[in-house]
Amino acid sequence: MDQEQQLGDREQAILALERRGFPGPGAKERAIREELGLAPVRYYQLLNALLDDERALAHDPVTVNRLRRVRETRRAER
Repeated sequence: MDQEQQLGDREQAILALERRGFPGPGAKERAIREELGLAPVRYYQLLNALLDDERALAHDPVTVNRLRRVRETRRAER
């Protein structure tokens, strides 16, 4: 894969964080701030864009497909 086809470190870190489980409320938001240096709102904006990125799908298909299903379910409920 050439460089243009790979995700950047931040994108990979976002997907890695999504693969983890978090013990309680606030733990994920704390990890977002401490590990990635992002505000949670910005994190979720970046994550949402990543779900539509074919490079993210190639990098971590299980996580991306799971999150796409969650997103579609939430949209259908609105």
